[in-house]
Amino acid sequence: MNTPRLNRATWLGPVIAALVLAGCSREADDVRTASTGQPTAVVQGTPSVADTTAKATQEASEATRRAAEQAREAAKNAADQASNKVQDALITTSVNAELAKDPALSAAHIDVETDNGRVALRGTAPDEGARARATQLASGVEGVVSVDNQITVDAKRG
Repeated sequence: MNTPRLNRATWLGPVIAALVLAGCSREADDVRTASTGQPTAVVQGTPSVADTTAKATQEASEATRRAAEQAREAAKNAADQASNKVQDALITTSVNAELAKDPALSAAHIDVETDNGRVALRGTAPDEGARARATQLASGVEGVVSVDNQITVDAKRG
């Protein structure tokens, strides 16, 4: 099962940057020119480094949350598919067992395929009655949704 791994850099970088920049003051008085020691002018409406870092951290956090949700969904889908394959295999085995109990329907002459509970029967039967019994037997197996009987009648078998 392939699930995407979360990259630490996706969330670690912005978190570290936020912590480092948390000590930076947003006050304009703290920014002074080297020659005069006077406060420099700050353009109003310009986001501070701390604001920008906080936004980036939040975006990275949201991206991480989305990636985790996608990984969870992929794992769930893979588990559902595996469960369906196991259920189909059980149905195929049960149908083969039911067909083997009928002397006219030897399992060696009928192939059973199951996909999501839909059973397909292929092969030969000695007469129309045996062909119809194959459908009836397969339909009686738990989990069978439908039966596609493609069995042909071969009078030489009877």
